[in-house]
Amino acid sequence: MGQVMKILIVDDHPVFREGLQQVLRGLPEFQVVAEAGDGAAALRLARDLEPDVVLLDIDMPGLDGFAVARELRAQRRPITVVFLTMYQEEDMFNEAMDLGAKGYILKDSAVSDLLHCLRTVAADRHYISPTLSEYLLTRSERARSLLRRHPALERLTPAERRILRLIAEDRTSKEIADALGLSPRTVENHRTNISTKLGLHGAHSLVKFAFEHKSSLCR
Repeated sequence: MGQVMKILIVDDHPVFREGLQQVLRGLPEFQVVAEAGDGAAALRLARDLEPDVVLLDIDMPGLDGFAVARELRAQRRPITVVFLTMYQEEDMFNEAMDLGAKGYILKDSAVSDLLHCLRTVAADRHYISPTLSEYLLTRSERARSLLRRHPALERLTPAERRILRLIAEDRTSKEIADALGLSPRTVENHRTNISTKLGLHGAHSLVKFAFEHKSSLCR
């Protein structure tokens, strides 16, 4: 990111957007480049304005926040995603992390947490609302446990790890190829190599493994 962080605020409640604006207003390190009230508008603005960070609600009309984050990833846009949500459930948190989010802030603490979050993600670290910090610890422990049970995962290359995570998102080889800028044949070769390293046999064994361990394949 540059010296000034360009921010896109996406939430379908104007009053909440204005509250975030008030927190950021007058701080020279941040610039709110636009606001959006729905997912489709968010994607258009992200394409046109290329913000550094998108502050993204989960519940929105049309495309929800998860769909927006998924599309930003598919387009390979270098945008940091921070979710702003009322959801405290662990499965929602894990879905956000699986989509590559750097931040997850509960709305009832968003105003007090926002600056700390933005400065943390600017340093390429995760920020989670303190009341949910145990979820990140649980997630990390699951990842360590998975490595203990399947040490061959450490033999995967970075490219193979990325492909395994995308398989866990139910992406086809063509979709993975498009997302990573590879040919479908190259992705198929990677899938074969991953299966060999993990000792997986059979047409569906790799997909089954990826689905079963999706929340443990941390970024």
